[in-house]
Amino acid sequence: MKQSKAGLNTICTHTGEVEDKQFKGAVSPLYMSSSYAFEGVDVKRYPRYFNTPNQEALCKKVAALEHTEAGLIFGSGMAAVSTSLMAFLHAGDHIVLQKTLYGGTYNLIEEEFAKFGIEYSLTDGLKPEDFEAKIKKNTKVIYIETPSNPLLTITDLKAVALLAKKHNLVSMIDNTFASPVNQNPIDFGIDVVIHSATKYMGGHSDICAGAVASSAKNMDKIFQLAKNFGGSLSDYTVWLLERSMKTMGIRVKAQNENAQKMAEYLHQNKNVEKVYYPGLQSHPDHELAKSQMKGFGGMLSFELKNDIDAMDFQNALQLIKPSMSLAGVESTVLSPTLTSHSLLSAEEREKQGIKDGLIRFSVGIEEVEDLIVDIEQALAKVK
Repeated sequence: MKQSKAGLNTICTHTGEVEDKQFKGAVSPLYMSSSYAFEGVDVKRYPRYFNTPNQEALCKKVAALEHTEAGLIFGSGMAAVSTSLMAFLHAGDHIVLQKTLYGGTYNLIEEEFAKFGIEYSLTDGLKPEDFEAKIKKNTKVIYIETPSNPLLTITDLKAVALLAKKHNLVSMIDNTFASPVNQNPIDFGIDVVIHSATKYMGGHSDICAGAVASSAKNMDKIFQLAKNFGGSLSDYTVWLLERSMKTMGIRVKAQNENAQKMAEYLHQNKNVEKVYYPGLQSHPDHELAKSQMKGFGGMLSFELKNDIDAMDFQNALQLIKPSMSLAGVESTVLSPTLTSHSLLSAEEREKQGIKDGLIRFSVGIEEVEDLIVDIEQALAKVK
């Protein structure tokens, strides 16, 4: 079956497999070697060059899922973000970033860019005109994140892509929250797609990885820097990630359904002040999300009423785990001000609309009824 005609779950299951030629096993064999022959071979393989058998195969799966020509797997999401950005930015260049960003990405640009002589501007809003207003003569990249972490804001992919092309810029997106199951930015004209593969690609809270997908030309540029930065992934983790991605399609679709039901439940709960989820009709960009997403994702955030302490509530949960990361098959919650966005100052968080009482909810695959019972007992306990 041609890759372009294969369905999502077929790509997840079969594309990028390593054929077991010796024993004809049903799963990819694991090649743990860090040293390969250099004479009389078609490919000189070396782990830091992202071309061991397991690395090479998994990169094909990532590319197929994001509808691109090529992909790379990294040791973490931030390795993927930093390498991609630095591949297209040099001293004297400028980048435009949307105002709502993952805290680690924001910290990267604030802490490191000045050292390399790279300028940056954050938009005032998320409309196309907000991005265009920040473009300068030395701008080289536009960087977006949609849905964003943690407020699930939505940015218009097609509008940003057209704007980037108009000004001859490279457009990049952090597509982690959506996953390739729910959103394929390349189809809307975005140039480079980045993931924290720790999240939905891994999906079981036991893998740390990153991924980038783009055209062969762009990926070659990223690779040339990646081999020097050394952010490659161990083959054992690559093998585990390939195994996990086989079920990504069915996992994420189940999380989509659960998150929609939980968002609707929380939206009508008298103890909840506000819910942030693009699948709700009350979300300001619900229609935009519908136009560019196949599903609304497994992530949502909500604010409790002022008389309920957010941490007391999280500590009272029995089934849902207060936990640092997201996107596992188990449901988790966290306070962004204490974790994902703790590197931002209180003023910076306020600019993004991240309040101390905000709770980010990564919805898993449990029965929704059990999740609701857990939230109800926690609310009763803290009240």
